[in-house]
Amino acid sequence: MSQFWSKIVHELNPYIPGEQPQVANLIKLNTNENPYGPSPNVIDAISAANSQNLRKYPDPNANALKSAIAHYYREFGITSSNVFVGNSSDEVLGHAFKGLLKHDKPLLFPDITYGFYPIYCDLFEIEYQSVPLREDYSISIDDFSLENGGIIFANPNAPTGLALTLAQVESLLNKHKNSVVVMDEAYIDFSTGDVRTAVELISRHPNLLVTQTLSKARNLAGLRVGLAIGDATLIEGLERVKNSFHPYAIDTLALAGAVAAFEDTAYFSQCCEKIKATRAWFSESLTQLGFDVLPSHTNFVFANHPHKEAKALFTGLREQNILVRYFDKPRLDHFLRISIGTDTEMQQCAAVLKRLTQAP
Repeated sequence: MSQFWSKIVHELNPYIPGEQPQVANLIKLNTNENPYGPSPNVIDAISAANSQNLRKYPDPNANALKSAIAHYYREFGITSSNVFVGNSSDEVLGHAFKGLLKHDKPLLFPDITYGFYPIYCDLFEIEYQSVPLREDYSISIDDFSLENGGIIFANPNAPTGLALTLAQVESLLNKHKNSVVVMDEAYIDFSTGDVRTAVELISRHPNLLVTQTLSKARNLAGLRVGLAIGDATLIEGLERVKNSFHPYAIDTLALAGAVAAFEDTAYFSQCCEKIKATRAWFSESLTQLGFDVLPSHTNFVFANHPHKEAKALFTGLREQNILVRYFDKPRLDHFLRISIGTDTEMQQCAAVLKRLTQAP
């Protein structure tokens, strides 16, 4: 505590990110990082951009990246005017909270979802109301039938891995035409079936903002690039906030790598399919060990064992140099969140969990 802190700073409870320990031979399954390296095209693009031009400022409008994203989503009528980019999706979300979600009515989000949402509300002094998840940890759009100044949640949700279908998302939008609805799609590329990106709804719903990241499915957590897609008026609002805070939000190397990542669709699809396949057999392995595993649309699984304490399993895995995520919070403290790594990493994780769950 300091006498020089503002009142807001005194009252903040900052977000605590997952551990990033520097330990040799660690199997790191705690922060939902992609186990596969970036596309070789990304490495080449960053190397090519690493030149004397670094003495110059990057393009403040990130036009090349916006064009690459718009091209990727061109089938839904997306143009560069519908795209916003920032230094990580957390920064993009921060601009959305400041520019689009601060109204005279409470912002709504689930009581169990991405932990940054209540922190941003405290930072930007936004009134909010958390909506409890159902008993099965699902989100019911009927529970959001409350007066509000906006709605936000992760879809697929974190840390549960559950998701709304595209039809359910559109039903929510139809019920809240006068509020901005933010779909935080950090994990959407790992989804299956009727769970699809809400980007295809943007042309019909000017109040919809979709945020995404290059940290997960595009293997670039270290590059710190995020984006938002929405009606041009929403994007203009985000640009006004960004240019009043951080005009050169993305550096030259990150811009080059991000463009290459969006252009290499084959590598992107290959990595996503590998992770989904690993997720399927690992989930089945956990089920055979007696775990209850929530159906995941993400690059992690959320599982609990009815006869073993999650904290004890977390500790047992850590002693074997396998790091997963444990949440010491009500309704979550009997679960482990386990990121999907390579097949070899997941086989080792399953083997250790087998020993731990079968021990007396």
